[in-house]
Amino acid sequence: MFCRNQTARATVARGSALEMEIRRGKFRKSVFLETSQDSDIQKKIDHEIRMRDGACKLLAACSQRDQALEAAKSLQTCSTRIMAYMSELQRMKEAQVMQKVTRRSSDAGPMDGRLPCKGKVAISDLRIPLMWKDTEYFKNKGELHRCAVFCLLQLGGEIFDTDMVIVDRTLTDICFDNAIVFTDASPGFELRVELYSCCSEDDYSAGSTPRKLASKLSSSLGRSSGKKLRASMEPGACSPVSNGGASPLLLPVPSVPGPKYHLLAHTTLSLSHVQDSFRTHDLTISGNEECSYWLPLYGSVCCRLAAQPLCMTQQMMSGCLKVKQCGADPQSWTKVHAALKGSSLFCYHRQEDVEANVEPAFTIAINKETRIRASEKDPQSKVQNICVSNQYGGEEVTHTLTTDSREDTHRWMEAFWQHFYDMSQWKQCCDDLMKIELPSPRKPAPATPKQGSLYHEMAPLATPSCEGLLLQDNAVSAEIRALLSSYYNDSY
Repeated sequence: MFCRNQTARATVARGSALEMEIRRGKFRKSVFLETSQDSDIQKKIDHEIRMRDGACKLLAACSQRDQALEAAKSLQTCSTRIMAYMSELQRMKEAQVMQKVTRRSSDAGPMDGRLPCKGKVAISDLRIPLMWKDTEYFKNKGELHRCAVFCLLQLGGEIFDTDMVIVDRTLTDICFDNAIVFTDASPGFELRVELYSCCSEDDYSAGSTPRKLASKLSSSLGRSSGKKLRASMEPGACSPVSNGGASPLLLPVPSVPGPKYHLLAHTTLSLSHVQDSFRTHDLTISGNEECSYWLPLYGSVCCRLAAQPLCMTQQMMSGCLKVKQCGADPQSWTKVHAALKGSSLFCYHRQEDVEANVEPAFTIAINKETRIRASEKDPQSKVQNICVSNQYGGEEVTHTLTTDSREDTHRWMEAFWQHFYDMSQWKQCCDDLMKIELPSPRKPAPATPKQGSLYHEMAPLATPSCEGLLLQDNAVSAEIRALLSSYYNDSY
């Protein structure tokens, strides 16, 4: 009897333990779902840290000016992305905490969860005018001051860089031909444009001198002592391991011999600056004439800033409707397949006409001036009608819509209210569909690297701005070549 009771207690204990493990598993699953977005951003941060480490080693290995300028540009871009992703991660953490507090608070009232649709924002034709002195530009006097410049453009967690341009007094404008498209913008977006500059006249081959000296010393002092000395003098030791295992997120930009870019000017563009034309915007200039990276900026930037909200490019609602036009016979209803998109409700005879790109039978305007209301219930069908009214030449024209069920009527009304909300938030972007030209694809990398070149361009795999450099110099170790090759072929 004692053995039987002991066995029963053991079974209950095992059952309780199993139940506890199941509960823990559910808890872990819920935590995983909450932190999946955090994990994606953390992967991006880790990727950029590896890219930054590779850029440091690449910069330390460069012996020519153009090579060093490109490597320094990659280093600056990676560091900016790391800081942006860290800020985005912090923002998401705070949003999660606030969401939990709101759920737990008993005093929290009902909240309207309506959010505006996202959209695309494109910036192109960047032009930054220069203001050279008469003696420099017209009379071609004085020392020829030359700088390497590029732009970083950031909108939320998306960061892109332009090509590098060499600027001197022979140019009147800094021109960037890149067309950059941000795909996840909200109407409250802030697009920050930063212009970085670096004096390109310095001698950047000196960065290899410490390594040559260390190599000679290592051969003189012996293999063991020389190896330690060479490791201590090696520039670009910026990985987490070489920094004593400290968290790479807390590290400043590694100090590597070679050129360094400085912020020369910046501006922030928002929805109010969007217009389907070439416009001029003010620049905030940093530095002065005493800085080596200084360029005589005019104080403005010219560009074309366009936006395409999703409500203007995608169907926000579709389905079968019955339509009665203004002044028609009360019993004359036309059955159509309707699609709400942009500033119109497109009405087709059949659903197949939408897929076949057939012209709609007729359209009903849906814009900021349109009035929509629910009419009295039909005593027979007990379904509310939807009245859509527009002004045409001072005369009000009303179309009456009806559905087969109360649930369908509710869905259409909700779609209309959401559409009006989207248009009210995106404002002038919903007047007409702005044209956005997609960036032209980069040329694929050649099968065989060019001889005599330190690196060649590689096609991006993750984002249009991830442009890598593959080492070809025999002076650089095979380890670094393999490391950088893996960095630039890695994807998010």
